[in-house]
Amino acid sequence: MSDKSEILKREEDFHDEWAGTIDPQEVKVDESFTGSTSPEGAWIIEQLGDLKGKKVLELGSGAGEGAVFMAKQGADVTATDLSSGMLEVVKKVAALHGVSVKTAVASADDLSQFGNESFDVVYAANLLHHVDIARCLDAVKAVLKPGGTAAFWDPVAHNPAINVYRRMAMDVRTPDEHPIRRADMKLFRERFSGLNYKFFWLASLLVFVRFWLVDRIHPSADRYWKLIITRERELRPMVSKLMWLDKMILKVVPFLGWWCWNIAIIVRK
Repeated sequence: MSDKSEILKREEDFHDEWAGTIDPQEVKVDESFTGSTSPEGAWIIEQLGDLKGKKVLELGSGAGEGAVFMAKQGADVTATDLSSGMLEVVKKVAALHGVSVKTAVASADDLSQFGNESFDVVYAANLLHHVDIARCLDAVKAVLKPGGTAAFWDPVAHNPAINVYRRMAMDVRTPDEHPIRRADMKLFRERFSGLNYKFFWLASLLVFVRFWLVDRIHPSADRYWKLIITRERELRPMVSKLMWLDKMILKVVPFLGWWCWNIAIIVRK
């Protein structure tokens, strides 16, 4: 296992480099929660309910889709990331959308700068598979107010086809990633109450096959999980049908959820 400081440095450097390639005007804020190819975000927002006036902490904010969207719903948002470059992007995206978002450089497993019981909501998208999950959840529990809610969504580890994709996409991934495993759910249950989760993208993963075989986009040439957002309007007819099929399959055979691409998780303190 690599030393923690080395892992954090690799993550920071990777995301600083990525931040330098992002055009803030191209960041899809609303589409990341309302589009047909964003079922995880839509489900989480539905579960969180009215965010107006609530104090929200986002971990691993990236380009700021989550922080800015929640600020547009009236939340008082603080965006955090290891990458100062990404936080600069967040500020620019927030300004383009006419909202204010506070930013702070922070590791997801050390949130002590914020003090205990400081936030109503903690949100993190595509973060847990980059960090020590147990340490992160301990930090999240500490900063949540009593009765507060934490929401996460991340990739699942068990689908063989997705694992092939991951091996092909090494140029757009960091080497220390570890997608969510079934055994990891114990870590949530040990720390929180009211655990609720939902799986997404099973048959609908045929979109990835289209990117590879029809559009001839190599997984290391572009991030498929960004393409599904930027090409949402084009993909909508295909994705809508496939997600309906996913719903039917998972209703009949729920254990196949662990072969989906992503899982969204809601917990309460």
